[in-house]
Amino acid sequence: MKNVLIICGPTASGKTALAIECAKLLQTEIISADSLYIYKNLQIGTAKPTTAEMEGVIHHLIDIIEPTESFTVSQFKECAEPVIKRLHSENKIPIICGGTGFYINSILYDFSYGNGQANLALREKYKDLANTYGNEYVYKILHEKDPVTAEKLHFNDLKRVIRALEIFETGTKKSDIVDTFLPKYDFSAYAISYPRNVLYERIEKRVDDMFYNGLIKEVKTLIDKGITLENQCMQGIGYKEVFSYLNGETTLEEAINFIKLNTRHYAKRQITFFKKMQNLTWLAPNEPQILAKEIIKSL
Repeated sequence: MKNVLIICGPTASGKTALAIECAKLLQTEIISADSLYIYKNLQIGTAKPTTAEMEGVIHHLIDIIEPTESFTVSQFKECAEPVIKRLHSENKIPIICGGTGFYINSILYDFSYGNGQANLALREKYKDLANTYGNEYVYKILHEKDPVTAEKLHFNDLKRVIRALEIFETGTKKSDIVDTFLPKYDFSAYAISYPRNVLYERIEKRVDDMFYNGLIKEVKTLIDKGITLENQCMQGIGYKEVFSYLNGETTLEEAINFIKLNTRHYAKRQITFFKKMQNLTWLAPNEPQILAKEIIKSL
């Protein structure tokens, strides 16, 4: 019997419903591995499951921090590991469900993720430099300090460029940190594999539903509470595009199309990431109840 079950895959592929069915059969709990589910008051744009949709299954790491706060992979690991330990002590199989690959890997493997604490002052300094001189300017600074890491990043991936600079300031180059893919748990991972065109149709429908359900109002409420693009949560797909629309920078039609396009690109990156995951089985689409029974039989 495996001691950790992973339900992962691209956005809009049905991870949540499948994980809930598995949890009901195993009588266990779910640890969410989604970098936006952690935020309170971000419901619609994240497609966060409602209480009714959870069907009585306990979910962890949902609605745990305010939209004004930042959250790191290391913090996720620190929150998730005690839950796993408790469930194991109760002879239950923890289910990790989500599409944030770095979150999932932080649980499965002993990665350092740079170890060092976030340096908010330094982060703001490099953000200001990027705003003034452009992302390439900050990227060139990283290239001078840690060219090996820089070569692996795109200059527009500002968040990771800045994080690499933060690590450098602790006295260690990110490229000098050696992590191994030796799993800490005996785990199985599953993802639903939709044909690309079907997945894109599901993504487009989800985006349309978000707007129908009040995404614009949700973002406006966040803005009214003082949330800006400087806040980590507003960098999520759906939120930054609506922010631009409300700021008069795009039309509503453009905002909707940008969200669909950016979500499709994100789904492609997720698929690429998870294709490299150990012990991963891609499942043909089916009803979540049927797929859950297949998964439980194989554990």
